[in-house]
Amino acid sequence: MPPEPRRPAINRLFFALWPDDAVRAACAAAARSLRIRVPPGGHLSRPERYHLTLLFLGDCVPADKEAALRQAAGLLRLPPFALRLDQAGSFHRRSVPWWLGMREVPQPLQRLHERLRDAALRVGLAPDRARFVPHVTIVRDAGKPLPMTPIAPIHWHVDAFVLVRSRLERTPSEYELLGRWPLDGLPGEDPRDPDQLALAL
Repeated sequence: MPPEPRRPAINRLFFALWPDDAVRAACAAAARSLRIRVPPGGHLSRPERYHLTLLFLGDCVPADKEAALRQAAGLLRLPPFALRLDQAGSFHRRSVPWWLGMREVPQPLQRLHERLRDAALRVGLAPDRARFVPHVTIVRDAGKPLPMTPIAPIHWHVDAFVLVRSRLERTPSEYELLGRWPLDGLPGEDPRDPDQLALAL
């Protein structure tokens, strides 16, 4: 019998925003308050796991494409920006995760998502095509939906983004930070330069 084909190695990667301690503490306080007001099932996410996914890259990203993504990420030149988390809600999934998010996605955040998606496509990856809904997950397996609920605004100064690996072989799973890139561009600077990206990749 011919040997079974080798399964690709698990390498689940995503780009994300990684909050500082003050933002984590504010998100944790909002989560506790919501849980008291609308008691869910499930469990609160640990504050050290809080993040805002910018782009999910796949479960089996090859090493050469991971290296190319790092190069592309280093070419982005976007200025820092401010986020305002001002509402909570949930997704209609079986596990019904609750999240903190925003009424309107600010343009700088949308632009960062689009630039990272461009980079992923250039290295030959097919990133998640779902509509970009930026959020921070605060409860998992809630079992009941959370209606859109205003929260006291949480102000988040965003000055960097990160590349993260989900370590699924560990129990519980862990996040490993693989790289961090500052947002140090000038206001009005357009980082979308196909020639530069092509040279790097």
